[in-house]
Amino acid sequence: MKKLIDFLLSLFGKKNPPPAPAKPVPPSDSDTEPAQMTVNRVLVLVYDPPMDGTGKKLSQQQSWHRVEEIASGFMADILKTSGGMLRYQIAQRIDVDEFPAKTDGFVYTPQTYLDVLRGTTPPHMPQEVDYISILTRFKIMERVARNEIDEVWIFAFPHAGFYESIMAGPGAFWCNGPPLKNTDASQRRFIVMGFSFERYIGEMLESFGHRAESIMTKTFEKTQGEANLWNRFTRYDKAFPGKAAVGTIHYAPNSTRDYEWDNQTLVKSECHDWLNNFPNFKGDLRDVNAAEWGNGEIRAHHQWWLSHLPKVAGRKNSVHNNWWQYIGDPNNVLV
Repeated sequence: MKKLIDFLLSLFGKKNPPPAPAKPVPPSDSDTEPAQMTVNRVLVLVYDPPMDGTGKKLSQQQSWHRVEEIASGFMADILKTSGGMLRYQIAQRIDVDEFPAKTDGFVYTPQTYLDVLRGTTPPHMPQEVDYISILTRFKIMERVARNEIDEVWIFAFPHAGFYESIMAGPGAFWCNGPPLKNTDASQRRFIVMGFSFERYIGEMLESFGHRAESIMTKTFEKTQGEANLWNRFTRYDKAFPGKAAVGTIHYAPNSTRDYEWDNQTLVKSECHDWLNNFPNFKGDLRDVNAAEWGNGEIRAHHQWWLSHLPKVAGRKNSVHNNWWQYIGDPNNVLV
C-alpha cells in the first residue's frame, strides 16, 4: 500500500520529505581529554577616513590610539590570561579610507561626522552599520569557508555602528549582538569584533568579555541546576549573598552596580578555588575586595576576570573543562 501511495504522489510531483538531519551527539565525559589550543587567523579592517585635503586621518586629527599598539596589547593580554589556550595571528590588515555605510545606505562625510562628534547634530539613525555589504565586499564568507581566516576585527570610531561582537555563519547565535542572517556561505561560524581606536585595551577586553559571556551562556544552555558551572562562575555577592565566585565582566564579586570595580568592601568569594582547583573545588573561600583586581582599573579587572576562566583538561556534562575552546571557536558549541 505504501508503495502505491508513493507512486500516486509522484505523479503529482510530490515526494516524501527528506529525513531530519541527525542531531549532534554530545561527547562523553572524560577526566583526561586534553585541552585544545585555539589559533585564530584574523582579518583586520581599519576604517579611518581622511578628514581634509592633506590626507590627515580621523585618528590622527583626534589624537586617538594607533591600531598597531592596541591590537598587539590586546593579543598579548589574551595569550596571557588564557594560559596560551587562545592565540591570535593577524592574517591581513586592510585600511579602508572611508566612512562605512549604515543599513539604510547613509554615509557620513567628514563634516557631518564632526558635527556629531562635537554634539551639534545627533547621530544618524539607524546607527547600525551594513555588515552584509562589508562581508560581501571583502569576500569574508568565502575566506572563512576556505579556512584562510577564522574571525574579523573591525577598528573604527564612535558612532560607526559596529557591535562589540556579533556572530555569523550557519547556526550563529547571540554574541552580544543578534546573529547575522544570510551568512551560511561561510560554512562555519565566525565572529566579527568591533573595536574603537578612540578607546584603549581595557575596553577591547570588555568587548571580548561580553563575547565570552554570550558563548558560555549558550554552551551551558541545556545544563540545569548546580551542573551549570557557568552560572556558578558568574555569581557575585549582591545577587548571591555569601556565595560569590568570580562575577561577570561588569560585576566583580563585591560590586553593587555596573562597572563598580573599585569597591573596597570585603566579601566571601570562591574565586581562588576557581583559579587554583577547578574542577575539583576544595571549598577555598576567602575575603576579597578591589585589591584583588586592580582597585578599579578597567584593564586590570578584565585581565583578572579572564584569567579565572577554566583552561584545564577533562570534560564534564559534555562541556570541556577548557572553556577557551568555545570562546575562541564558537563552532565547538553544540546548538
